[in-house]
Amino acid sequence: MTEDEIRAAVLAALTSVAPDLEGEEVDPSTPFRDQFDFDSMDLLNFAIALHQSLGVEIPEIDYPKVASLEGSLGYLSEKLQGA
Repeated sequence: MTEDEIRAAVLAALTSVAPDLEGEEVDPSTPFRDQFDFDSMDLLNFAIALHQSLGVEIPEIDYPKVASLEGSLGYLSEKLQGA
């Protein structure tokens, strides 16, 4: 899977959790909670959406690693390469 495909999946998961974010500019390095007032439930739903679309199991301990666009891309790239 290419980085562009992973990025598209992450952005799709993000907008599935918070549909009002569609079309918003996402700062890659800023945590979602600081950009979009994501709470812990939003992050859980985001991890579930990523699992459903990409098949990557994200344990709760790794949620901070997917809490930003940059973090999500790095984490998922690593996991998908190992698959």
